[in-house]
Amino acid sequence: MTKNPSKRKRKNKPTSKKYKFYKIEDGKIIRGRFCPRCGPGVFLMKAKDRLYCGRCHYTEFFSTENKEKK
Repeated sequence: MTKNPSKRKRKNKPTSKKYKFYKIEDGKIIRGRFCPRCGPGVFLMKAKDRLYCGRCHYTEFFSTENKEKK
């Protein structure tokens, strides 16, 4: 017997956790880094050596000079 594919259990996707990109200082909401091309609605992903926009593929690399000195 073959199982019916429509009867498979579905996994829930993890939530985006966008609340981590905001900070509250002195009663004001401050946004984190956002993409300069897409605008303030799209946040940049922070990796070990770069900032990356998943929507337009904009990338900012951190300087390697600081890492070589350490």
